[in-house]
Amino acid sequence: MLVGAPRKGSNARHQVAEHLEELERLVDTAGGVVVGEVTQQIDKPNPATYLGKGKVEELRLAIEEKGATLIVFDDELSPSQGKNIEDATGQRVMDRAELILDIFATRARSSEAKMQVELAQLQYMLPRLTRMWAHLEKFRGGIGVRGPGETQLETDRRLINVRIRTLKHRLEEVQKARVVQRSGRKNEFRASLVGYTNAGKSSILRAMGRAPEVFVEDRLFATLDPLTREIELGENARVLLTDTVGFIRKLPHNLVASFRATLEEVTEADLLLHVIDASHPAWEEQRSVVNQVLGDLGAGEKPVLHVFSKIDAIPEEQLLAMQERVGNLLPNSVFVSSVAAEGLEPLRRSLLGAAREGTRVADITLRAEDGK
Repeated sequence: MLVGAPRKGSNARHQVAEHLEELERLVDTAGGVVVGEVTQQIDKPNPATYLGKGKVEELRLAIEEKGATLIVFDDELSPSQGKNIEDATGQRVMDRAELILDIFATRARSSEAKMQVELAQLQYMLPRLTRMWAHLEKFRGGIGVRGPGETQLETDRRLINVRIRTLKHRLEEVQKARVVQRSGRKNEFRASLVGYTNAGKSSILRAMGRAPEVFVEDRLFATLDPLTREIELGENARVLLTDTVGFIRKLPHNLVASFRATLEEVTEADLLLHVIDASHPAWEEQRSVVNQVLGDLGAGEKPVLHVFSKIDAIPEEQLLAMQERVGNLLPNSVFVSSVAAEGLEPLRRSLLGAAREGTRVADITLRAEDGK
C-alpha cells in the first residue's frame, strides 16, 4: 500500500500522482506489487504518525480491504512515526529511504558497491533498532559477543557501530586507490555521465563506446558502479567517458555520503554530461533534483553539457517545440537517441569541440645530459 502526503498547494494533486507513480516503479524494482494507495494533503507532518489520526484509520481499513502486507511512504519517517504507524495498522511500514536502500542492496555487484550500501543501511538502521530487530540477526554472534551487563539492544548497537567504523576505514582505502587511479588519467580529457536514474546514461556509454558489456536495463538504478570507457571522437581526439550511479528525488543522505568515493568521479571530471530523459513529463523536476545533488557534492560549478535523450520516443512536432524552448532555457544542450542511426552524432561533435579546448598538455622536463 502506497502512501503519499504532499504539502498543501496549487500543484499538490498533480505532484502526488507523479510521485506515487515513481514510488510504484521503485516498489516494482524491489520486487513488490502495489495493491492500492492512500493520499492526504498536509500543512506539516503529524509528529506522531506523519498523517492525521483519521487518515491513519483510513489507511488501516484500506490495508484490511486490499490484503496489503507492507506500507510504503513516499517520505522519510522518523523512527517513532514508523513505529506508531505499525502499531496502529498492524503491518510493516517502510519509508522511501529504506526502499531505495533495499534496491541498492539488491543491485550492488562489486565489493565496493556492497560496502557502500551496507554502510548506508547500517547508518539508517541505527536509530531504528527497536523497530527493526528482525533485521539484525546476522550481526549477533551469540556466546562471547555480549559485554558484561549489556542488554541485547545495547549489544546490537555496539556491533553495528563497530561495523560502521570498519566499513568507513575500508572505504577510505578505496578512496585513496581511486585518487591514485585518477592521477594516471590527469592528462586525459574526462567526462562523466550524470542524471536522474533511468535517464539513458548507460545506453549512451554503450553506444558511443561500442561496448556491449555495459549493462543496460529499463529499470531504476541499473548501474551502481562507475564504468569508464575510452571513446574515439575522430581527428586524433578522444575522451574518457564514465557512467555513474543515477540520482533520484529524496535520495537518502546516508547513501550520498556512503557513495562519496564513487561520486568523486563526478567532481574530478573536466565536463559533466547531464543526461535528461526528454520523453519524461517531469524532466524539469528531475533536472532540478540532479542539480541539487551535484551542488551537495561540490560539483555545482562544473562545466555542463545537457544531453536530452530518448528523442525517438517523442512525436516530431512535440520534439521541435521542446528544442525551441530548451534552446532558450539551456543553450548548451544537444538532443540525442541511443537507438536511432546517427542519433549520437550531436553529442559526439560537442564532445570533440570540448576535448579540443580542454585536453591537457603534459609538462615534460628533460635534462641536457639526456641527449634529447
